[in-house]
Amino acid sequence: MGDYDLTVLDQYPIEVKEVRKVRGAMLCETEEGPLLLCEASLSQARVLVLEKIHSAMKEQGQMETDELIMNKDGSYISVTEDGTKYYLKKWFRGKECDVRKTGELLEAAKNLAKLHRILRFPEVSSGFPASDLAEEFGKHNRELKKVRTFIRKKTVKGEFETKFLEYFQLMYDVAVSAEQGLLESGYEKIRREAKEQGCLIHGEYNYHNLIVMAGGEIRVVNFEHFCTDIQAADLYYFLRKVMEKHQWNSKLGAEIMRAYTAVNPLSEEEKKYLALRLSYPEKFWKCANTYYNSNKAWISTKSVEKLRVSIEQTEIKKRFLEQIFSFHLGKSSV
Repeated sequence: MGDYDLTVLDQYPIEVKEVRKVRGAMLCETEEGPLLLCEASLSQARVLVLEKIHSAMKEQGQMETDELIMNKDGSYISVTEDGTKYYLKKWFRGKECDVRKTGELLEAAKNLAKLHRILRFPEVSSGFPASDLAEEFGKHNRELKKVRTFIRKKTVKGEFETKFLEYFQLMYDVAVSAEQGLLESGYEKIRREAKEQGCLIHGEYNYHNLIVMAGGEIRVVNFEHFCTDIQAADLYYFLRKVMEKHQWNSKLGAEIMRAYTAVNPLSEEEKKYLALRLSYPEKFWKCANTYYNSNKAWISTKSVEKLRVSIEQTEIKKRFLEQIFSFHLGKSSV
């Protein structure tokens, strides 16, 4: 993201005291509190739904969030002379959720459950669909085979290629098992129900988008990636990101699940969906995909390390899924 044209702030009925760069935006200090100026890559339709999400959170759930600020013309999008679009939103003084603190993680899980009870808008059900997970798994699995074919043809193989080929069949069996399990599960049923009910998801519910206030309350921000989907998709993403940091600690995983389901219970189909998503070797596929689309003349030690971790975590993930979901991963273990 390039330099911001701060003259755009003149379009708002606010007095800005100070502006400084933060990650991907500009933080504006005002008498009304901190505001965040972002370059807009959102359609007008998405902006209107964002406003609907923020209003519903405020009115129904008493949950403060980074609501959009109208400009003097009554629009949420402001345009500079060169045509660049911006939006301004409320921000908070707090800290990012600490993935090392169990209390904050459990509060984040409860918060997500409350959020999911609010994010249901049947009137927007058809406009922002998520990708079909079954199709996504199938595409990833074909890509894994393509990478294997490519590596097999290489005459000189480095550490990354050697390790990838050594564990390919094991990891591929797990990936195919997840794809097949999804096709045979109630995935299509709960996906259809989510669409009919207008169930929205945050899209990136992780600790980076959770601000912990001084009193311990959590503010969820950055809803820009929302879409219509099975809401357990948010729980999957949050749980996977946390578990990867905690070596798939079953005790913590169980506590997070209890914190969420105490507020928003999950059906058996949703639990199966969660287990299947978690079982997919996402990190292994990402390593392969990054390798295939990069300069293969030099493979960094970091890439090799990521591949090694993705393989090693399969065994502890297997135990996690058995203990939390009574789900058995793939055909064998690492």
